[in-house]
Amino acid sequence: MAHLLGAEALHLEYPTRVVFDSVTLGVEEGDRIGIVGRNGDGKSSLLGMLAGLRSPDAGRVTMRGGVRIGVLDQADTLDDDGTVGSTIVGDTPEHEWAGDARVRDVIAGLVADLDWEARLGTLSGGQRRRVALARLLAGDWDILFLDEPTNHLDVEAIAWLADHVKRRWAPSAGALLVVTHDRWFLDEVCNATWEVHDRIVEPFEGGYAAYILQRVERDRQAASIEARRQNLARKELAWLRRGAPARTSKPKFRIDAANALIADVPEIRNKVALQSLAVSRLGKDVVDLLDASVSYPSTGSGTDREVLHRVEWRIAPGERTGILGVNGAGKSTLLGLVDGTVTPTEGRVKRGKTVRVAALSQRLAELDEHMDDPVRIVIERLRTSYTIGTGSKAQELTPGQLLERLGFSSAQLSTPVKDLSGGQQRRLQLLLILFDQPNVLILDEPTNDLDTDMLAALEDLLDSWSGTLLVVSHDRYFIERVTDQQYAILEGRLRHLPGGIDEYLRLRAAQGREPRSAAAASAAPVPAGLQGAERRAVEKELAALERRMSKIQEQIDGDRTALAEHDQSDYVGLGAKMSEISALESELESLEERWLELGEQLG
Repeated sequence: MAHLLGAEALHLEYPTRVVFDSVTLGVEEGDRIGIVGRNGDGKSSLLGMLAGLRSPDAGRVTMRGGVRIGVLDQADTLDDDGTVGSTIVGDTPEHEWAGDARVRDVIAGLVADLDWEARLGTLSGGQRRRVALARLLAGDWDILFLDEPTNHLDVEAIAWLADHVKRRWAPSAGALLVVTHDRWFLDEVCNATWEVHDRIVEPFEGGYAAYILQRVERDRQAASIEARRQNLARKELAWLRRGAPARTSKPKFRIDAANALIADVPEIRNKVALQSLAVSRLGKDVVDLLDASVSYPSTGSGTDREVLHRVEWRIAPGERTGILGVNGAGKSTLLGLVDGTVTPTEGRVKRGKTVRVAALSQRLAELDEHMDDPVRIVIERLRTSYTIGTGSKAQELTPGQLLERLGFSSAQLSTPVKDLSGGQQRRLQLLLILFDQPNVLILDEPTNDLDTDMLAALEDLLDSWSGTLLVVSHDRYFIERVTDQQYAILEGRLRHLPGGIDEYLRLRAAQGREPRSAAAASAAPVPAGLQGAERRAVEKELAALERRMSKIQEQIDGDRTALAEHDQSDYVGLGAKMSEISALESELESLEERWLELGEQLG
């Protein structure tokens, strides 16, 4: 593959700390690299240096001549007076951009529902983000840098973006570098992962799931150094392999190896114990929505606008449910019915006598009165201890221990709330709500401002929470990870989704207005999977390849053991054995490439 960009001995520091120290990296054609790491460790700074937006204090970044670079950063720099159309295509004549299949695909996928002449100042944050993305993707770039591209996007827009990126950046076409906390997007798009930590950038092969597997193995070798981080990663891997459909495009023998690695890891949640405790705290009645409808006065007409229509939903104790729907579908209205802030215009809401509902909103209202107080004082005012888990595994944690579990250092306990980062304030907001001991918890976009490690810590904490949990989030990975079932609001009605988010996307595609992912597919059709005899032939070859790869891997393992036992003074014999191992590894790599190629054909 052709070399596009190189970074040599990059050094970056601020007055109080060193961010990077002698970092050397390279980007090749076909690379789709996800950049992960803790908040504040330098992910955006790294992206900025590689894109040429900021200069390192030492070292240099070099690019192949003629390389075109496109950048999407987190800041909203769009002109409020510009229109949707002029922002995306500029002064290009309509016959030119309309004749470009790529531009048509982008417009259909991201902004088909927006008025082409609408002023940007009238759009919502999510709509402006889609316009900014469309403007970038309509251009012709060799390297694309995306900093949190999924912020403010709904599930459908994220699915469309992942599909577009995979089609646009084929194995030999350009390169992509993306900073995002959306782990589903990382797995769906990336073929490599860079972890930013401790002044370095550590590369891993594959997307998020493969990165987790490799990090687990690294952490197992250094368990005494990063014991807590190891446990979270192993738990994450256990869910990846057991809970949702497999997220790695690896042959079966690789999956077997992963299963062996986590054989001693318990299930992430003891559902029976949690539900039993939930019943004891809540009783059998939680919240029942009985033929509940909600309408709001419509501006400019005499008829009311119905948002929810005759919703029938009986929420059970210990239920863990994710709510899906496009922006404006009525998700917040539905949650308002549950927590009592919204009154139905028809039907009724019945609540159990012991129900205590708490909601984590997108705003940080719970912190407003504490902004000038140190974190330790805020927590100690509320509760001296907090119990997590059930039965013999129940733990009683002090406020300091719980704060540490969610990533606060001892030094940060004395920091005023107003001086915390957005992610730290978000975590503190959740702790304040948990300390109030609700038995029904509503989380509205809880993943905002959290990095992947903190998301894993939050998921770990929720695993031991024994109440009823309702989650609204555009983070597909988080929804699938912390909930046991999903519902969708479609055309004002609440519908159960036995097939999860994949079923939701299929239902959206079947509605009268196509989702962005379906519109993109119609604008730029891709070949369907193989059928009939051709498919059976490919499946047969795949099975044969898996058997051959498994045998070669066993042979490599045996040869490595023999190499370790071989006479170390026999340099000729050692060289011959190493050559044999190298030849087997090359054959294995070739077979795996063929395996992946056939898997793509099956669709």
